[in-house]
Amino acid sequence: MASKILHITNGNNLTDYLKDLKIKGHFLTWQEMLCEGPTTEQVVSEEFFNLRKEFLLNFYDIEINEDELKDELDILNHTDQFDEIILWFEYDLFCHINLMAVINILKNKKIDLPLFLVCSGRIKGEKDLKALADLKPDQLRKLYQDKIAITEADTSLMGSLWRIYCGKDHNLLKPFIVQKSSFPYLSNCLKAHLERFPDYRTGFSTLEMHTLHMILDHNIKSKRHLMGYILNFQGYYGFGDLQINRMIDSLEMFYVQEAEQLVLNRKGHEAILGQRDFSSELTAPMIFGGVKKLDFKFSKIQNKLIKTT
Repeated sequence: MASKILHITNGNNLTDYLKDLKIKGHFLTWQEMLCEGPTTEQVVSEEFFNLRKEFLLNFYDIEINEDELKDELDILNHTDQFDEIILWFEYDLFCHINLMAVINILKNKKIDLPLFLVCSGRIKGEKDLKALADLKPDQLRKLYQDKIAITEADTSLMGSLWRIYCGKDHNLLKPFIVQKSSFPYLSNCLKAHLERFPDYRTGFSTLEMHTLHMILDHNIKSKRHLMGYILNFQGYYGFGDLQINRMIDSLEMFYVQEAEQLVLNRKGHEAILGQRDFSSELTAPMIFGGVKKLDFKFSKIQNKLIKTT
C-alpha cells in the first residue's frame, strides 16, 4: 500500500473529505453514536452488537448492517501492516464517547502502534467551535501537521472513563474533569455529560432547558427552524439531526405552533421559571452507557448525580 497509516475517522463526511484532499493511508470510518443507548466494556462482542442493534432500531428506526460493520472493524485484526494510527475526532461529547470506545478497542487488542489525535474545536481566527469536516483545506492540513501524540497514560485514562461510562456510577467521572491529559476538550465533555441528566429542581437536562429558552427568546418559526438553532448553539454536545429531533418531540407538551411561530404554553413558562419539578412528565426512556437517565438527577448545588427515589 502507498502509505502505512491507518486513519480512524468520526464519519463518512470526513472520510470523503480527507480522501478528496489526497490524505494518504487506509481509512476506517466509525459510524456509531455511543453517547446514547446501552454499551458494554467489550465493544467488539456479540453482546455489544445485539444491544446496539436493538437500541438503534427501537429508538431511531435504524437497521445496522452487522456484516458490513464487522468487515469494517476487521482491519483492526490486521494492524501489522501499519506504522501508526491517526484518530480524527472532534471537541464534542458525541465524538469523545466514541473516542473512548475506539481507544478501548485498540487497548484490548494490544495494538502497540504510535497513536495520534487530530481534534478540531477552537481554530485561530474563527469565532465558533469547528467540526473537522467544516474546516478549510489549509486549516485541516495544519491540524494534521500538529496532531497530538497519545501517551500510554492517555490510553489508560480513556480506558478508565469507558469502564465508568459502561458502569452504574457516573459520579466516578467527576475527578477526571480536572485531570490533565492530551485531550483538550475532555473536561468540557465530561461536564456536559453529567448535565444531560435531569436537573434536581426542574427535571430538565441543561440542553432541554436551553431549548425552551430558545423558543422564548427567539422568533422560532417551526420545529425545523428550532433544530437549526440547536445544532448551531448546542455547545459541547455535538448531537445530530436524529437526536435533536427526538428531543424537540419529547418537549412538545411545553410549546405550541401559533401562526408562523413556536411559543411556550403555560407549562413552558412554568418550566422556564423553575416553578416545579416536571420529572414525572418527562418520562422518555434513555440509557447512557450503563445507567438509565431517569434513575439519576443532577444537583448543581452539590455538583453531582443523585439517585432518583
